[in-house]
Amino acid sequence: MEMDQDTWYQCDRCTACCKWPGDVRLEDNEIKNIAAFMKMETQAFIDQFTRLRTNRSGLSLIEKDNHECIMLDGDVCLINSVKPEQCRGFPNKWNFPGWRQVCEAKAIPMAQAKTMGLVQDS
Repeated sequence: MEMDQDTWYQCDRCTACCKWPGDVRLEDNEIKNIAAFMKMETQAFIDQFTRLRTNRSGLSLIEKDNHECIMLDGDVCLINSVKPEQCRGFPNKWNFPGWRQVCEAKAIPMAQAKTMGLVQDS
């Protein structure tokens, strides 16, 4: 999906993306960081909170029966400070068709977002 180069979307923690079904990809370094944050051994974290990705090319966080992320407790991400890059990048680095209908992120003109320090010049 093509990204809007003129707008930065500032997350307001509505958690809509945390309730969307699909893979929440985990990279090896993220797994270790999340496990440490949760005060768990890496293998125990893998066993309890991950599954094989749909494309079978790595691990994802498991979902609850209602498709919410396993790390969502009400409207709070239990691992927010160490959440995966996939989560950090939504909706500016990636998004899905129809995301604007469910996501409450606030649109900020890119120039203003850069002035505010939300976006680094590349």
